[in-house]
Amino acid sequence: MKNHDVQQHTERRISAFLRLMLAAFLLLAQIALVFGLSILLEHRFAIVYTVLAVVALVAAIRINSRPGGSAYRTGWILLVVAVPVAGLILYLLWSGEHQSKHLNLKRIPAPVESETRQEQSRLNVEKLRRSYPHWGRLASYLHRQGFPLYQHTNVDYLSSGESYLDDMLRHMEDAEHFILMEYFIMATGTIWDRTVDVISRKAAQGVEIKLVFDDFGSMMRIRREDVEQLRRMGVEVKVFNPVHHYVNRLYFNYRDHRKITSIDGNVAYTGGVNIGDEYANITHKFGHWKDCGVRLEGEGAWGLTRDFIHMWEDLGGHMEREHDYYRPHGRYDTPGFCQSVSDGPNNNPSSTVEDIYLDLISGANRMVYVTTPYLAIDDAMIKALCLAGDSGVDVRLMLPGIPDKKYAYLVAECYYGELLSHGVRIFTYTPGFLHSKAILADREAVFVGSVNMDYRSFRLHFECGTLLFDHPVIENVLEDMDEIIALSEEVTLETWRRRPWYRKAMSAFLRLFAIWM
Repeated sequence: MKNHDVQQHTERRISAFLRLMLAAFLLLAQIALVFGLSILLEHRFAIVYTVLAVVALVAAIRINSRPGGSAYRTGWILLVVAVPVAGLILYLLWSGEHQSKHLNLKRIPAPVESETRQEQSRLNVEKLRRSYPHWGRLASYLHRQGFPLYQHTNVDYLSSGESYLDDMLRHMEDAEHFILMEYFIMATGTIWDRTVDVISRKAAQGVEIKLVFDDFGSMMRIRREDVEQLRRMGVEVKVFNPVHHYVNRLYFNYRDHRKITSIDGNVAYTGGVNIGDEYANITHKFGHWKDCGVRLEGEGAWGLTRDFIHMWEDLGGHMEREHDYYRPHGRYDTPGFCQSVSDGPNNNPSSTVEDIYLDLISGANRMVYVTTPYLAIDDAMIKALCLAGDSGVDVRLMLPGIPDKKYAYLVAECYYGELLSHGVRIFTYTPGFLHSKAILADREAVFVGSVNMDYRSFRLHFECGTLLFDHPVIENVLEDMDEIIALSEEVTLETWRRRPWYRKAMSAFLRLFAIWM
């Protein structure tokens, strides 16, 4: 049996590898063709080349005037100026200015809230504003973006991948009506087997089950036979943005990075945890895997359920019943406010989740704690962190001690000097890989979700998370962050400056291309 499993694992890896190689080959062929055409024009059609070079200069000026992140603009300007004609063509192909509109999505509006529910959200915003004026402004901004503010929501903070997955599977056992799941990674293994076991029994009981997973995140981790097995059980499955589509442009760069489970509408989960063994520390790729998530029960669970429904219908799926059927029916007397948020490249150049991070940092008076596996930030985020540090706010960034990607660690390292010199404290999690994604401000507001503190999450990925105001669970998040710091090594400006010269050079070089990593 073990030999059979090894053979299937190998076959899956080979199949996924061949698909990736095909996509990579077509991309490299495209690049070679673009540069070959540029050289041909320069030597054989000098006038045409000169005209295109002038157009490239105009394009560089236009790029610089575009809204959005300065790092994004700088990267493209460097390419267009360095190799004018080839850079211009690649910009037109790959810039992403209109790419997200051409993804295989229906672009259906999110489920509409009734006027009564919108008014209740507005009243909740005003109630929050009376106690916390600044957070009230943030909640008002998100309300106007279409994300209602809820009360009467019980929230449990799950401080590890193990607790998240165990808790989720336990609640799935109680499902009577539906289970909705959306994840970047679904990977075969112990957690997958436990999940399928629950799903198979629930599907046999007539429970409606829908799954969305990202192709790029899961293609090396799950077999087609496993997906077909689910479908034979009666489970509906959608694969987000297969990597072999749109190879002529970098459409496969847009990924569904969300993590959502909704059970009967009353219970919903989000955080950094995917469906895979490493998240529960069953396997140990990068030391101890530290993650987190939240379980929402009550009114606030609808925000995550609504995000799933919106994505499902965008992918061409149909819900079996009216949207109101999937709403929560439970109500809790827990104090505090809850606001679930989703974001994606369709919003570019705006980024709702980046706005949340910026507002939490700039609005804090006493402290800002951040956990993130990656750090690749724009000038606005750097300035916000530095201003907070200079103004006496206790700003602490927590990152992995054992990174999963060496180049990502080098990119993060290039920001340390500026941040440290402005009073920002940086900690690296010694036991292993810190995958938690959360930001906490003044023990009054916290955001937990799927969002990394990097360009990809802010601009390229579909993301989600939950923002909590004045909620008792915030103290649990702070306690967990304090434990992370206790297990971490603090980075000092002196140790950062003493890095080997080759690491300094690699960090500086990679920073130029951080927007594509």
